[in-house]
Amino acid sequence: MTNQRLIMLIFFLQPIAFGAWLPRIPDIQQRLGLGPAELAIALLGMPVGILLTLPFAGRFVAWIGGRATILYGFVVFLALVWLPTWAPSIEVLFVTLAIVGVALATLELGLNVEADAIEKHSGQLIMSTCHGFWSLGIMTGSLIGVGFAALNVAPQWAVPMTAAVMLPISVYFAMKLPLLQSAEAKGGEAAPSKGKLPSFALLGVCFFVFGITMTEGAVADWSAVFLRDVYGLSSASAGFGYSIFAFMVAAGRFAGDRLKASYGPVAVARACGVASIAGLLLVAASPAAWAALLGFAAMGFGVSVGFPLAVTAAADQKDRPAAASVAILSFIALLGFLLGPPLIGLIAEHSDMRFGLGVLVPFLAISLLLTGRLKPAARAITEDAQQAASRA
Repeated sequence: MTNQRLIMLIFFLQPIAFGAWLPRIPDIQQRLGLGPAELAIALLGMPVGILLTLPFAGRFVAWIGGRATILYGFVVFLALVWLPTWAPSIEVLFVTLAIVGVALATLELGLNVEADAIEKHSGQLIMSTCHGFWSLGIMTGSLIGVGFAALNVAPQWAVPMTAAVMLPISVYFAMKLPLLQSAEAKGGEAAPSKGKLPSFALLGVCFFVFGITMTEGAVADWSAVFLRDVYGLSSASAGFGYSIFAFMVAAGRFAGDRLKASYGPVAVARACGVASIAGLLLVAASPAAWAALLGFAAMGFGVSVGFPLAVTAAADQKDRPAAASVAILSFIALLGFLLGPPLIGLIAEHSDMRFGLGVLVPFLAISLLLTGRLKPAARAITEDAQQAASRA
């Protein structure tokens, strides 16, 4: 198996256990008797964990390397991911989600750094495809969660069983990853001073991705609740909303590298941005469940390539090591992913779920306006590919 195929497989494996948790959020909400605002507060636990982790994670990953981060990160993450399902109160749910957030942030940073290193080492565009496999993995996990719900298996047992199965498989393939030297380790780039602020170019990429990941997080946490509350669907049926969304995210990412090579990152990002806004408006105004599912599908395709394009653009910034740039991007991206759901819950508590989801429109519009910030990524990748071809 090539290094490119191996990292794609690992991207697929990483979110399966987490995906099995997502369709069961309404069950946890019901068991604890939480309203939308209370659930929103509990879901803030994961952003808190990530906020505490990512300021240090970039240096940590740069120190031990992407491979070691992935290997040990799998062990820690899969040992912790089931904790929220056993939470007896909103306070414990908040704390356990924060703990999972620490492990998730570190592991996903390692994945992105390793994928960028393999992409640059080979000269082959793989970042979007890697994230396509991640989306396929979280879709698979969500379908597993739906299946357990249909069989009336409590989330307290379904998620731990999924994590237990995934642990040996994930560690086995993580051990096969290559030991690659980063550009910084080879002396190609000098590490910046510790207090240096991110460049305007890097901040533009980060704010581009914020609205996109905010939408991903909102659909992950609220699609099942939305379909249950608005249309009265069962837990098992409501879970299909996220499964359809994740499938379309995967489809867009699998096509993303080819589309990027043909049309450039800016054109692809703009077309997808329009699709995401159109899909969100359809969901918010949908007269029936089938229309909402179509809207979730359009949203999935629309947000599909944003984060992979942003990871490459951030890693190509020359003012700091790639791991540090990707850590800053991951901080902003995961902040969007995890702050979106609580914001929607707080708004839905005082209005309704339709208006709550509709609040995402201006954030996606900002992302659409910032697509021009992806231009440096296209130039850098082209140069890397040409250099790799000349060495071959």
